Amino acid sequence: MEWEPVIGLEIHAQLATSSKIFSGASTAFGAQPNTQACAVDLGLPGVLPVLNREVIRMAASFGLATGSTVSKRSVFARKNYFYPDLPKGYQISQYELPVVQDGELTIELEDGTSKRIGITRAHLEEDAGKSLHEDFHGMTGIDLNRAGTPLLEIVSEPDMRSAKEAVAYMKMIHSLVRYLEISDGNMQEGSFRCDANVSVRPVGRESFGTRAEIKNINSFRFVEQAINYEIERQILLLESGGAVIQETRLFDPDRHETRSMRSKEEANDYRYFPDPDLLPVVLDQEFIDGVAAALPELPAARRQRFVDQYGLSDYDAGVLTASREFAEFFEATAREAGGNGKLAANWVMGEFTAALNKGGIDIADSPVSSGDLGRMLLRIDDGTISGKIAKQVFEAMWNGEGDADRIIEEKGLKQITDPAAIEAVIREVLENSPKQLEQYRGGQEKVFGYFVGQVMKATKGKANPGEVNALLKKMLGS
Repeated sequence: MEWEPVIGLEIHAQLATSSKIFSGASTAFGAQPNTQACAVDLGLPGVLPVLNREVIRMAASFGLATGSTVSKRSVFARKNYFYPDLPKGYQISQYELPVVQDGELTIELEDGTSKRIGITRAHLEEDAGKSLHEDFHGMTGIDLNRAGTPLLEIVSEPDMRSAKEAVAYMKMIHSLVRYLEISDGNMQEGSFRCDANVSVRPVGRESFGTRAEIKNINSFRFVEQAINYEIERQILLLESGGAVIQETRLFDPDRHETRSMRSKEEANDYRYFPDPDLLPVVLDQEFIDGVAAALPELPAARRQRFVDQYGLSDYDAGVLTASREFAEFFEATAREAGGNGKLAANWVMGEFTAALNKGGIDIADSPVSSGDLGRMLLRIDDGTISGKIAKQVFEAMWNGEGDADRIIEEKGLKQITDPAAIEAVIREVLENSPKQLEQYRGGQEKVFGYFVGQVMKATKGKANPGEVNALLKKMLGS
């Protein structure tokens, strides 16, 4: 029997506010345990939550960027359950009336096709604390610093049919929240994670199979591995006569497998009801229009502009717009390089990215700025240096030896463009290569490359390659 996976994602993006969703406590990462949990976060008697206005603006910007409906009236509810890292005994979330609903994103697939993925809703909620198992023998530590941190939970429709589609969608959301600057998307710090709902059904059947939810996956690679394992597990179970049960599972990245955690809860298990301490959130059109006016250029629009303005391929434009920082670095480089977008794209995606990866650093920490790189590209464009010599210049810039012009001058790297000087070198090479000259005149044209190489070697790579080729053809012809 042929099987079809059905996949939906619930992505939790931590919002980039400096304080928590209902208190003034800091959201900074890395503080000592339990030093950033105030009385409101702990739910102590007599305290009341006060909504952080900034989380509403951030949620609305996400809604507008995905063509969703931004609700003019939304309500916070209490989601009741017991867990040691939830000191109040309930989590403040949104249930029946979320702030964002009914949107969509279009993802680009590896085969060049695109696919629409529906967004059911995006609702606001507070994060719980964190249970620490590794540092305590036979006990569990509780760190409540994260309690009350604002989250935007983005719930997709079950529109994905493979793990690769799920990863493409997750990457699109990751890029978008960073473009909007509403989340730093840092997976290592838990700022961006997802739950995957996975089921399978026979091809052609419209009704869904029983789904399992895989909780708290925090990398694109793990999402793909977890979903693929779960698809295979469910198919093997069904084909052996078993039945899939609705449950919550965890992904073990060391064993590359999912394992059962608990039976899956239904909404009524949480006894949702409107939080009596929080009024409904009411937005007027003026607020929504203000958020819309402040939206940055979004990834899809910027990608198309790069194609139209700089003549880039769809692939290159997609790579360069994968993150806002990368796109802005490229565009600043292209401007400094006199608008030569193709040259800038090649260098940003090539030597520059390779240097970042080799050094294991982020673009913000690059020792070579967009201005530095762009001004070096001008020296390629105006013939001062060749592309090969430019790699030496870039390496010296990366090592802090100065700007491009200074390095070119001090190291004597200017390209030789004087025809008379190049002709003299060619003549010497031909005189010293009688055997190869005879082979060339005998019809072995591939020897031409040997002559070019010898000229470049004699000039230490400084001769203009175009001039070398043109003059060499002329002199061999005569």
